[in-house]
Amino acid sequence: MTRSRLLAAGAVRAMLLAGGVTGTMLPAGAVAQHAMSMPGMTMPMPDAAHKTTVKRARPRPVAKRSGGRSTAPTVRPSQSGVTVDHATMDHSVMQDAAPVVPPVPAAPSVMPDARLEVGPDAMPGMDHGAMGRAMIDDAAYRAASDAAVAKMPAGSAMAGMAMGTSAGFYGQGSGTSRLPAAEGPMRGYMRQAGAWMLMAHGYAWGVATDQGGPRGKSEAFVQSMAMLMADRDLGERFHIQLRTMNSLEPLMGARGYTNLFATGELANDRPLVDRQHPHDLFMELAAKLDYRLGNGATVFLYGGPVGEPALGPSAFMHRGSARYQPMSPITHHWFDSTHITYGVVTAGYATPAFQLEASAFKGREPDEHRWNIETPRLDSWSVRGTWTPSPFWAVQVSHGRLKEPEAQHPGEDENRTTASVQYARGGLATTFAYSLKDRVPGEKLSAFLAEATYELTPRHAVFGRLENVANDELFPDEADPLHDTKFRVTKAAVGYAYRLPIIGPLGLALGGTVAAYAKPAALEAAYGKAPVSWTLFSKLAVGL
Repeated sequence: MTRSRLLAAGAVRAMLLAGGVTGTMLPAGAVAQHAMSMPGMTMPMPDAAHKTTVKRARPRPVAKRSGGRSTAPTVRPSQSGVTVDHATMDHSVMQDAAPVVPPVPAAPSVMPDARLEVGPDAMPGMDHGAMGRAMIDDAAYRAASDAAVAKMPAGSAMAGMAMGTSAGFYGQGSGTSRLPAAEGPMRGYMRQAGAWMLMAHGYAWGVATDQGGPRGKSEAFVQSMAMLMADRDLGERFHIQLRTMNSLEPLMGARGYTNLFATGELANDRPLVDRQHPHDLFMELAAKLDYRLGNGATVFLYGGPVGEPALGPSAFMHRGSARYQPMSPITHHWFDSTHITYGVVTAGYATPAFQLEASAFKGREPDEHRWNIETPRLDSWSVRGTWTPSPFWAVQVSHGRLKEPEAQHPGEDENRTTASVQYARGGLATTFAYSLKDRVPGEKLSAFLAEATYELTPRHAVFGRLENVANDELFPDEADPLHDTKFRVTKAAVGYAYRLPIIGPLGLALGGTVAAYAKPAALEAAYGKAPVSWTLFSKLAVGL
């Protein structure tokens, strides 16, 4: 059978397996999510025969009965939203009140305030007080978020929603990292369960690729991830968030998938070269506790047996700029390698504009046994400062000392320094980042990354990534004359995705990428003169 027929057969198998993976990894309830109104949000109340609108506006006179009882609900401001006490409403006199006219939806860019609408089509069991804390109530941040929602596939995210205590001033990235609020609300399925706000996100990629040159391979594979989050307030001051993230990628085998010029970690006790390792079954198992100090400031504690320390920008699978990139970055082990760490404790201080944090964690990267939870250890540290001056920007600088992070470099610790700038607006999400790995003892290896996704319409998206990295792991055989030689390699990839909403937050993205490389002449014998790679993909996702 020819190489092209083998690849086609593999691609079909990958697409079929993607559907099966999704069935096992993604929440079944996701298909039941109701479409959410824009730019406000309509929430369910099955026994409500009327609709009320709550907004931040100048107070109006409260009508009273002769007995002095108020006929309007009590509106109590909270530190991150508004809370409506419907127990104070006198429904017996509703017929005496002026009828409530549903507001005419405004364009997201001119939305004057955050609204919470309650009507018969809303989500059952919704607690208004909890929802008030989850709604974005700052007009500038709400408008920036809604402009992103307007470019998303229908049902991908709930307009005006913010998980955790951010209240919309910034987006929540992986671990404790921040994203620009203008990337839009976290995508996925949300539901109120008593005092808890639940959120589910996940995907299964079916990918077929042909990696060019003598070292490249044609291959089909499936990537997968499922994430669950649960938020609630514990009184007026405390807020808790529980998280779990899992993957079935260990099914693809220890060697993962082909990815030209990617290196890092081991398989069968041998270094992986021109391949991307699979993610572990347990990608995160952690909790975050916030204590509100007032005026939007909090102190927090994050940690668990599996988590992500305060080092680098948000991991690539959680950045809007990499949302439809089917291949991991070849700079992954410069920016993202700590996103699965067995043993993490992070403490920090946060305001809407600044966040300072420090972590203790296990420096060694996960081993090749992907199904277990490794023994947690706190032998490394990191510090990070993040600045989010507006809904459109997130800037971070971080530094860490990692204890023997790479098994193929025993006895070598690492000083890692990163800096990144992320910008988002109206469907555009970008990341620009720099990292320096300083092995102790050993080489200093730097990397640069620029990536962007532009959602042109709710159906069409284009994206690209440019990477430049100094790598000395391309020839792991000690007998090779190029062993431990440092080479600077550049990869440029561009792609397109066509998005198809299915039902609720469930959607499908179909697309592909083309990548080219620039490298030193000394690598031509191994990689060819001008290798070109391509991929085709089908991404089934809750929160496309």
